[in-house]
Amino acid sequence: MTSANQQGADPDLIGFSQQHLIQLAEWRMPFGKYAGYRLVDLPEEYLFWFQRQGFPNGELGKLMAFCLELKIEGLDGLVKALKKSSPD
Repeated sequence: MTSANQQGADPDLIGFSQQHLIQLAEWRMPFGKYAGYRLVDLPEEYLFWFQRQGFPNGELGKLMAFCLELKIEGLDGLVKALKKSSPD
């Protein structure tokens, strides 16, 4: 049996679950220029800025880093499909 890493999976994405994908689709940025935006809708450049400056501590920072990895890999469309139909 081969590990996920040997199958070509991005090691930064390993350890995240379906629940994390749902959180990216539903959680909103609590502060800053994009306050109120869903995490999955944050611009990639904004997430790169946080990567350089340091993501917030805790779950928010982990989700923002995960969101950036998904965007880099072109997988953020999967999360956008999970967004609830509530208005933005």
